[in-house]
Amino acid sequence: MEILSVAFSIFLVFNVIGNIPFFIAILKPYPEKRKNQILIRELLIALAVLLAFAFFGDGIMHFLGVSMGIIGIAGGILLFIIALTMIFPKHESTAAPLHEPFIVPIAVPIMSGPGTITAVMIFSHQLASMWDLTLAIFLAWLPSAIIVLAASYIKYIVGDKGLVAFERFGGLLISLIAIQMITSGIIDLVHRNFDVPTKKNVSLSPESFESQDRYVEDPLVQLWIPTISNDS
Repeated sequence: MEILSVAFSIFLVFNVIGNIPFFIAILKPYPEKRKNQILIRELLIALAVLLAFAFFGDGIMHFLGVSMGIIGIAGGILLFIIALTMIFPKHESTAAPLHEPFIVPIAVPIMSGPGTITAVMIFSHQLASMWDLTLAIFLAWLPSAIIVLAASYIKYIVGDKGLVAFERFGGLLISLIAIQMITSGIIDLVHRNFDVPTKKNVSLSPESFESQDRYVEDPLVQLWIPTISNDS
């Protein structure tokens, strides 16, 4: 179930439905067969980029001295900005490029941009193994690829207003994910830098402490605060 939850979150960050007008406009000069060939190539490149960061992203961040708390806060802010652009879109006319798209801009940054890469790196710490994360990425990538390949038909069926509605709803969900990432990142930084006791390093049983201690039932902090004795 957790794999499906992560896969759905990554699918939302892909935002392929909101980018359907972009895919149609940028590939307009090419015949249908060539369009599909370009899209399949770019989708496979995007998948390879995400898998590379899923397996080696932690090592790169560790080499740079960046903790998961910082990644969570930065990634959450980035996703929140992306969510705002989805909720309040500014659809501008996209001119077709002079040359055939290769990696940029479809594979990177549209499909595997900074927001998607950061989300994958954060979700890698929420699943039991890297193979679970690989499965989640693939489960998010597969329906995204189908939607991209069927972009023209989807736009014909739902229309421009339907695409905007889907994009805004996706932006709302991504904003919730972003806030959760920021909150988790802040809590992680507090625990690391201020040595705040957690469930892992403190007993939460009131019987294991003296009767004059006061237990704070806070789901985020959960601390023991000794009361000051009158004898002292």
